[in-house]
Amino acid sequence: MTAITLISPAKLNLFLHINGRLANGYHELQSLFHFLDYGDEMTFSTNDSSEVTLSCNLVELESESNLVIKAANALLVANQLSVPPIGVHIDVAKKLPLGGGVGGGSSNAATALIALNWLWHLNMNTSQLESIGNKIGADVPIFVRGETSIAEGTGEKLMPYPIEEKWYLVLTPDAHVNTAQLFSAPDLPRDTKKQLLAEIDYTGLTDEHHNDFEKLVVSKYPTVAKARNWLLEYAPSRMTGTGACVFSVFDTEAQAREVLQKLPEDMTGFVAKGCNNSPAHEQLNWHINQNLGSLTQ
Repeated sequence: MTAITLISPAKLNLFLHINGRLANGYHELQSLFHFLDYGDEMTFSTNDSSEVTLSCNLVELESESNLVIKAANALLVANQLSVPPIGVHIDVAKKLPLGGGVGGGSSNAATALIALNWLWHLNMNTSQLESIGNKIGADVPIFVRGETSIAEGTGEKLMPYPIEEKWYLVLTPDAHVNTAQLFSAPDLPRDTKKQLLAEIDYTGLTDEHHNDFEKLVVSKYPTVAKARNWLLEYAPSRMTGTGACVFSVFDTEAQAREVLQKLPEDMTGFVAKGCNNSPAHEQLNWHINQNLGSLTQ
């Protein structure tokens, strides 16, 4: 039997612009997605059960509605399989906050897609997996792609955009932001001008590259406002996704950890390195390149 453990990484939206609202009610976005070397841990253990089972350190996530199970089922349907070719138990050790804007659930689903595609010998390419992922959630394709990218449309149009890999201090306010309410809010900005890819010159957390959700979230969630304002004392800060997590960027790990040590007792956070390539893909490629007989870890 085989067991592999992969980091299901966090992502940051280094900027998130809303360009307009589509006729179907969805929003047209432009965002820069960047990965971190920190995230949930997912262990995939094969067995002879012909089933996909799930366990999690958060018991409330052990359900058929979990995006990991939805991803596994979608992969089976796409390959016209009624049962898994190999039974797999998936254990998820959650570290990322729920509703934090760092992509935890989407990352879990994408990690399941790429891992099961290999374990089940399905040989689906990245584009095929992205298509499956897009039906599960708007952020799943970027995690399947596994490269720092500019995302456009509703998140399905991805263009590689590698940047300098720096260090990030991410604060995790105790708030579960309601994304659906934000998208329907009448005072949400929806008119940020879309930039041509060739014109995008991302140089850091500037006014030009902002998060159109941030002002609205800060006004509705005091803990997010408090975290952002605390970070602003030390460096420019930004909210990721639709919140609640906020972050600052530093040139070195030591600089980021120095600020983390000053964190008040009523706040939580972590330090991580930015990655142009997803740690999940890096680790899976390592396993693929090993002798199949020595994969148990």
